[in-house]
Amino acid sequence: MAQLEKALFSYRALLFDLDGVITPTAKLHREAWSRMFTAFLEAHQAAPYTEQDYFDYLDGRRRDEGVAALLASRNITLEPGTTEDTAELDTVHGLGARKNQDFLQLVEEGVVAYPASVKLLDKWQELQAAGEEVPRMAIVSSSKNAKPVLEAAGLLDRFELVVDGLVAHELDLPGKPAPDTYLYAAEQLGVSAADAVVLEDATSGVASGRAGNFGLVVGVDRGTGVKALEEAGADIVVSELDELIEDLT
Repeated sequence: MAQLEKALFSYRALLFDLDGVITPTAKLHREAWSRMFTAFLEAHQAAPYTEQDYFDYLDGRRRDEGVAALLASRNITLEPGTTEDTAELDTVHGLGARKNQDFLQLVEEGVVAYPASVKLLDKWQELQAAGEEVPRMAIVSSSKNAKPVLEAAGLLDRFELVVDGLVAHELDLPGKPAPDTYLYAAEQLGVSAADAVVLEDATSGVASGRAGNFGLVVGVDRGTGVKALEEAGADIVVSELDELIEDLT
């Protein structure tokens, strides 16, 4: 791993997904999606929600795009609605708001980042404090709750830029697997895609890194599977981020 670790820190930017890479909030998202869609699909007498639905239609995607994709898989058509729709409305955005209510309730119970991910962030701080040149760091998340989650985990100040679902919506950037949000983050940091690393746990996010021709795409296997991440375009797959720095600490 030593050769890769040196290459990792020689890039000019590290672009991290949040849920499932820095924080274990992907589990909270899965639980919130399951609660909402289990009830909704049962009420509409559709095929029941399964854990695989999360990976096939929701993981890494913008909230409204994920809802639309899963509904299409059940041949259910709803009005798109607007971002102002409340959780009581049966629209695409309304279902997204319904899921988000459950998610925020879970976040309020507390968020603890992956220790191995914090270890990588600490290594970055150590190198910076020693006067070494370090990559710039950003979060690129499909979630509209990225900042509240980072605040809950005590990590918001570790990243100079957060490109989240709110930014994507405001700028009308297509969500993952399109590369637009990652390319926008690199542009904002003044770094070319070839000089940046994408770190992702979702196949859609890995695919966006590959589509953007980023210099290195790291897959983090939180259950998706090494083969699936590699097929999506990961150059390397790890189980924990400290595997990328273990020989430097």
